[in-house]
Amino acid sequence: MPVSYYIILASALFCIGVAGVLTRRNAIIVFMCIELMLNAVNLLLVAFSKMQNIATPPGSVSVGGSDAQIFVFFIMVVAAAEVSVGLAIIVMMYRNVHSIDINFLNRLKN
Repeated sequence: MPVSYYIILASALFCIGVAGVLTRRNAIIVFMCIELMLNAVNLLLVAFSKMQNIATPPGSVSVGGSDAQIFVFFIMVVAAAEVSVGLAIIVMMYRNVHSIDINFLNRLKN
């Protein structure tokens, strides 16, 4: 499968994520869109890693392009930590304010 398919899919997922972050006001949906953007980047990293592995000459030593895949693993760990902290903040905000609207956070500054 050509890498261009992965690039098209990842760019479509990233654009959907950006559109969701910019247009939605629900905090949970915004977190889901951020995760979608992170997964699009992860897809590109793995696709380019696979492309680099294929482009290696047959006689040379290759580690299998695992550097990018290890980097993707760390991105997934950081994203999981971000979601757990973010959801805890959203739950506490809902308990105190009874709303998860992002626009309401601007009113809390005063």
